[in-house]
Amino acid sequence: MLPLNDNITMKVLLTADRTLMSNYRNDEFLGFGTTAPPNVVPEWFFQLLFFPPIKTINGIPIQAPYGLRKIEAQLLNEGFEVLTVDPDHLSKYLDDAKALGIHVMDPFGLGPASSTFFHILKTGEPYVAKHFRLLLEKPELAKAKKRGLKIIVGGPGAWQLRLRPKFVDEHGIDCILDGETEKIVGKIFRTAVEGGELPKFYEVGAKESPSLDEIPEIRNPSINGLIEIGRGCCRGCQFCSVTLRSLRWYPYEKIEKELRVNMNAGIKYAILHAEDVLLYGSKTVLPDREKVLKLHMLCKHYVETLSWSHTSMAAVASAPELVEEIAELILSDKQELWGTEIGIETGSPELVKKVMPAKVRPFKPEQWPEVVKTAAGIMTDNNLVPACTLITGLPQETEDDVIKTIELMDDLRDFKSLIVPLFFVPLGKLKDKDWFTMEQMSDLQMELLIKCLKHDIYWTKVIMRSYFKGKWYSRILSFLYWLFVRIVERKAKSVYNMPLKAETHRVKAKT
Repeated sequence: MLPLNDNITMKVLLTADRTLMSNYRNDEFLGFGTTAPPNVVPEWFFQLLFFPPIKTINGIPIQAPYGLRKIEAQLLNEGFEVLTVDPDHLSKYLDDAKALGIHVMDPFGLGPASSTFFHILKTGEPYVAKHFRLLLEKPELAKAKKRGLKIIVGGPGAWQLRLRPKFVDEHGIDCILDGETEKIVGKIFRTAVEGGELPKFYEVGAKESPSLDEIPEIRNPSINGLIEIGRGCCRGCQFCSVTLRSLRWYPYEKIEKELRVNMNAGIKYAILHAEDVLLYGSKTVLPDREKVLKLHMLCKHYVETLSWSHTSMAAVASAPELVEEIAELILSDKQELWGTEIGIETGSPELVKKVMPAKVRPFKPEQWPEVVKTAAGIMTDNNLVPACTLITGLPQETEDDVIKTIELMDDLRDFKSLIVPLFFVPLGKLKDKDWFTMEQMSDLQMELLIKCLKHDIYWTKVIMRSYFKGKWYSRILSFLYWLFVRIVERKAKSVYNMPLKAETHRVKAKT
């Protein structure tokens, strides 16, 4: 890392808004709270629970979003003077900056989670959108713009900026980068630093996607020890943009370098990031046991606790023994459970055939409900607690499809998990379709939403008991989270006339 000197001359600064510059109390999945609108509880209380500011030294965050660290590494490799700065401390470093790069995840709250919250609660901009706007409206940025500062925005949410050209112009954004930018980001920032003309919107094409050798290793620690183990996806779901990218798995040496970066910063935990961690190193839709076990043994050499960003129901269902072996490696007296995000999307085999036939492989679409239930059982047996997604309002969805999903939800009542219904957002191969809105929701879709809400309220309470177990601050924080869940319950009752006791007719849950 560059020396933390207040007088250092910087040509390029990197930052992200307040909701992204947080480690979410060392639990990445609490970050989903930032997609909620600021109306359920007071903002100071919500921020305390879900996105407290990351610790800084002279305004430099001790951890930063992984995507930002990748760009930081690439620019450093190309000889730039670069510093990643907390958004609340930009004024210290702006005087000599020629360009400011801003990392965005969901800048207008148009992503599936935040747009669903918006339609359900019928309120204004979610925290992710509010804090992105507030970042751009900082007075110190306005002054820097007058001196010639160029603002370049990129990240997974960059696509949303194309939909709001007026906002882009009014808030002084000079260039938007969309896609895997390692091969072109140096050229863009060099143009900005030298005062050249920047493209307003640059979408990285397939030919410009970096090879494994062209993807740099991070130089400084990432939030919650997140490290990438691969890019792209082999599943080909029509509603997803990631499937448009080629599949590449990082070699162990590359992964180990990033583990060391985080370990040297005192980070004793890691999140392995890929679209399907269980398929690491595989050239098919079946897990490669030896490669996956070697990966986890390597990680456990550096960290005490470990989780995944994503996996798939089909991969879990196809490898029960492997999941058990991984659990034996991960779980210990320091880690009682582990987490991942996983897509259920629908309970309908017919809809699977239409929009995500490869998601169920090596099984057949007709087997999808059984695949999900089998995977749920395997995860429960091995204390793998997922945040699951359902997609409501897919263009091809019929009432029968919704009924099948409701039936699957009934079968998953005893599955320790969060199951989040998301409104369809036009992405991937379906990017030209219409958005799904609350006004289009049928009675059946509303029934599905309420079932998910009941499921989540029940299991949130159970998961919280495990999460806070043995932690010195458990009494204080657990009380605050319980209070938040209680407020959500009351909100659900007032909006949907839902009983306060979410689910009482299930077997007693293990904690």
